[in-house]
Amino acid sequence: MTDQTVVVISQPMLFPWVGMFEQIMLSDIFLFYEDVQFSKGSFVNRVQILLPETGSKWLTIPLNNRSLGIQIEALEAPADGAWKAQHLEFLKQVYQHAPYGDQMLALVQETYGHSDTPQVSAYLKYGMMLISDYLGMSPTTRFLNAAELQIGGRSSQRVLDIVKAVQGTVYLTAHGARNYLDHKAFEDSGIEVRYMNYQKKPYPQFHRSHFEASVSILDLIANLGPQSSMYLQPDTLNWKEFLNHD
Repeated sequence: MTDQTVVVISQPMLFPWVGMFEQIMLSDIFLFYEDVQFSKGSFVNRVQILLPETGSKWLTIPLNNRSLGIQIEALEAPADGAWKAQHLEFLKQVYQHAPYGDQMLALVQETYGHSDTPQVSAYLKYGMMLISDYLGMSPTTRFLNAAELQIGGRSSQRVLDIVKAVQGTVYLTAHGARNYLDHKAFEDSGIEVRYMNYQKKPYPQFHRSHFEASVSILDLIANLGPQSSMYLQPDTLNWKEFLNHD
């Protein structure tokens, strides 16, 4: 088997779902893509948390500045930091009876306590890296900031140039890229494009009888703790297979 360097490029997100960490698990190089425009309603500053018995609620970092065209790296939360205490109290109430709720809360507390900066992306990136370390991914994945490469351009061409700059041989992406990625350009550059094939493996959710997959990784950790990584079973499809998969 030939050596490969799998590259993932993603916007930083607030304690994202299991599928994002399956993507990180497969990556050799993970680049935070924060020098791009923030889209209202995205999963950058919010994620769903399961409520006991039924329903879910958004865990959201409030924003001081949401002007048109603002980049993710420029987003700021209220300087008083009251939202941090509110998040912790909410999660404590929801997961007070979870088997590993204390370990999950400790990760959130460390994420929010590592800095007093109003810069939202600082918390998003730290949280994703901290949980990746908790799940045992740190020895195999190198985290970088795409902005530090100082590569201009936009859309598919910029992504391709970033992958080439870090000498990637495989670009692993989520499903939304199918709408803009120039697959042939990657192929012509000797880079294979692969898409995630999310398995959404069910795991025990202490407060729910019907499994819900599209919620924060915090739910998995609160329920399984050190065994959480056993429920990450990443799979991928070559872009041609993926486009014909539906």
